[in-house]
Amino acid sequence: MLRAAGWVIQDRSEIDLSAGSGVAVREFLLAGNTEADYLLFVDRQAVGALEAKKRGASLIGVEPQ
Repeated sequence: MLRAAGWVIQDRSEIDLSAGSGVAVREFLLAGNTEADYLLFVDRQAVGALEAKKRGASLIGVEPQ
């Protein structure tokens, strides 16, 4: 869905924030040794973190993520 919306998706080991105006980096390490499924960058600035689940997965019990 991110790719269909125009985001460039990258692994954290190969980050190139100049690859597009919107870059989503998979499994980005955050402070406290936690991971965001995707950290979203717009024009090289972090703008948000995204927790992703497979289609049809229940969200009950994972709200804190």
